[in-house]
Amino acid sequence: MRRAHPHMNTSSVTPHDFNMGWLLFALAMGAFAIGTTEFASMTLLPFIASDFQSTQPLAGHAISAYALGVVVGSPVIMVLGVRLPRRALLVGLAAFIGLANALSAVAPSLPWLVFFRFLSGFPHGAYFGVAMLLAASLVPKNQRAQAVSRVFLGLTIATIVGVPFATWIGQTVGWRWGLGVVALLAAITALLIRLLAPASPAQPDASPLRELDALRSRQVWLTLGIAGIGFGGIFCVYTYLAATLIEVTHASSLMIPVVMAVFGLGTTAGNLVCGWAADRATMRSAGISLGFTALVLAVYPSATNNLWLLIPAVFFVGCGVGLAAILQTRLMDVAPNAQSLAGALVQSAFNLANAIGPWVGGMVISAGLGLPAAGYAAAGLTLGGLGMWYWAITDARATHAVSTVATGDA
Repeated sequence: MRRAHPHMNTSSVTPHDFNMGWLLFALAMGAFAIGTTEFASMTLLPFIASDFQSTQPLAGHAISAYALGVVVGSPVIMVLGVRLPRRALLVGLAAFIGLANALSAVAPSLPWLVFFRFLSGFPHGAYFGVAMLLAASLVPKNQRAQAVSRVFLGLTIATIVGVPFATWIGQTVGWRWGLGVVALLAAITALLIRLLAPASPAQPDASPLRELDALRSRQVWLTLGIAGIGFGGIFCVYTYLAATLIEVTHASSLMIPVVMAVFGLGTTAGNLVCGWAADRATMRSAGISLGFTALVLAVYPSATNNLWLLIPAVFFVGCGVGLAAILQTRLMDVAPNAQSLAGALVQSAFNLANAIGPWVGGMVISAGLGLPAAGYAAAGLTLGGLGMWYWAITDARATHAVSTVATGDA
C-alpha cells in the first residue's frame, strides 16, 4: 500500500495508508459511468423515440434536460455541500448518479424520462469537481494536472468502450438496459470510493459565502469563458460527425462506431499529454491546445470527402478534449479558496459549450453551407476561446504588475 505523500497540496486530508492507483481507478470509474450515460443517450435516441412512439426531436428533450441538470446542479450541490467531507460527498454523488439512471431505465413515459434525465445530470459536474480536487489533493503540486487527467480518463475511455457497448445493448436488448448498466457502475463506484478513499474532514473555514466569493475573480470568469466558448468547437463537429460520414464521406454505417472510437482514442491521448504538459506550464499548454485544435478544425472540412483523411482529422479533433484537464488545474490556482465551486463551474461551462457548439453548427448547415462547413464554424469558436485565453494572460500579467508596484511602494 502506498502512503499519502507528505507534501500533499492540501491540509484537509488525514494521513492514511491507501493505494493511489486503485483510488484513481475508482474515481475514473465514476467518470466512465457519467461519460457513458451522457454520450450514449445521443446514440440511443432513435430507440428511445421508437419505444415511446415519439419523434426524435421530442425525445431529444431528454438530452437537453441532462445538460440543463449539469448546468444547474453543479454549482448548487457544490455550494450546499462545501462543509461535507469529500469522501462522503463523492459516495453520495455516485449513489445519486446510480439512482437517477436506474429511474431513467424504468421511466414509464417520455415526460418522466426527461425529468429523470434532468436528475441524472444534476450530480455530473459536482462529481467531477470533487473527484478531481480529491485526486489533486493527494499528490505533490507538480503532479496535480496528471492526477486530474487520470480521473478524466474515465470519461475519454467511455467514448471508446462505454458508448459503443451501451449502444450495442440498446440495439440488442433495449435502451433501458444500457442505462441500467450505468446505474450498476455508479453503485460500484460509490462502494469503491467508500473503501479506498482516505477520510478527509471538511475544511473548518469552508462556507457557501466563501465559495461564492470566487465569482468576484475576473480570472475565474475568463477561465470559464475559455471552456464555454473554446470547447464549443469540438462539439460543433462531433454532433454532426455521423451525418457527415453518411452524407459527405459516403462511408458505410458500420464505420460510424469505428470513427467514434477513433475520436475517443484522440480524447484519451490528448488528455494524457495535456495533463503532463499542464503540470509544467498550465496557461502555455492551454494556448497551444487551443491553437492546435483550431488548426485541425479548419482543415477538417477538406478531409470530409475521404475516409482515410477524415479518420486522422477526427483523432486530432478528439485530442482537443485534453483542454479540460488544463482548465481544471487553472481554476485550482485562480480560486484557491473556492476550489469546490470552481471545479463544478468548469463542468457547467463545458456543458454550455455542448449546447453552443451544435447550435452554431446547426445554423451554418441550415444556411445551406453544408455539413463540412461546421468545421469552419468550429474553428471560429475555438479561436474565440483562444481570444479569451489571451485576455486571461494579459489580465493576469497586468494584475501581477500592479501588485508588484504596490508591494514595492509599501
